[in-house]
Amino acid sequence: MIRVLIVEDDPMVAEINKRYLEEIEHFTLVGIAHSVSEALPYIDREEIDLVLLDVYMPGKNGMELLTYIREHEKQIDVILITAASDAEKIQTALRFGAVDYLIKPFEFERFKTALMAYWEQYNLLAKKNCVNQQELDRLLLGKEQQATDDIVRSLPKGLTKSTLQIIVNAIERMGNNPFSTENISEITDISRVSVGKYLKFLKEINVLEETITYGIGRPVSLYIFKQKNRDILKSFL
Repeated sequence: MIRVLIVEDDPMVAEINKRYLEEIEHFTLVGIAHSVSEALPYIDREEIDLVLLDVYMPGKNGMELLTYIREHEKQIDVILITAASDAEKIQTALRFGAVDYLIKPFEFERFKTALMAYWEQYNLLAKKNCVNQQELDRLLLGKEQQATDDIVRSLPKGLTKSTLQIIVNAIERMGNNPFSTENISEITDISRVSVGKYLKFLKEINVLEETITYGIGRPVSLYIFKQKNRDILKSFL
């Protein structure tokens, strides 16, 4: 099992990350720290493989904890989960060996992708003394294009080209503005359940980007149309 420490000052976000983690095999939670000072005893005394680390916290920030981990040569990997989206911080985090960087708000699937990619790398390197080029490429090269190329160019069962076209037309009317399932349902007069299936499909083929917004009540998925990937739709319409 991969032993994980969550370092997050917002109790609600820490709880969400904890629940997300519990949904994924191969990982176990060592503890939750709400500041760098709370995290240091875990870092120094516990066996930890991976830290899910926020940047903005009271007192010392997450980048200082990442620096501490590297300066003290701790055998610990770090995934940044933070609202810090400026290029300088991202570049610094990557230079200090962060294995992934999730910008809040994010959806569960992105969280799962990050952890499963880490598990694949951890599992492979733990079991082998030598790794061949094909195995290394699979770990290091981007998988997004490969995932898109591997999709069978036919609609999933229950989806139709005519309805997909209606929904795509509605999405294009949104331009660069984020939208919800309910927004598209209102425009097209198609049920939210049906619209949700089509939006899920469009996300899977990398035409939509999904984010989760946290407010009062249940989280809400918002989507943005990836105009640059519009051509992917030609195979389905």
